[in-house]
Amino acid sequence: MIIKVRVIPNSKRSEVVSRVGSILRVKIAAQAVEGQANEELCDFLSDFFDVKRSMIFLRKGERGREKTIEIAGRSEEELNEVLETIP
Repeated sequence: MIIKVRVIPNSKRSEVVSRVGSILRVKIAAQAVEGQANEELCDFLSDFFDVKRSMIFLRKGERGREKTIEIAGRSEEELNEVLETIP
């Protein structure tokens, strides 16, 4: 499954803030320096979607706030159920 994520780096804690249309807004505790926020985002999303870290792939947006993430390891239906829990 491919999702779009808008990252808010340097927050107090990592959390999913909201979903605006098809874009997931995520606060990340790491700073946006030398890929730290990208690593923290992938770690956080692996916990959030309950998949292995190796199943999260950053496909686009390595240097920007808008990112395209691919999630493997679970069916699209299961991932959609997790997304539906976000207000």
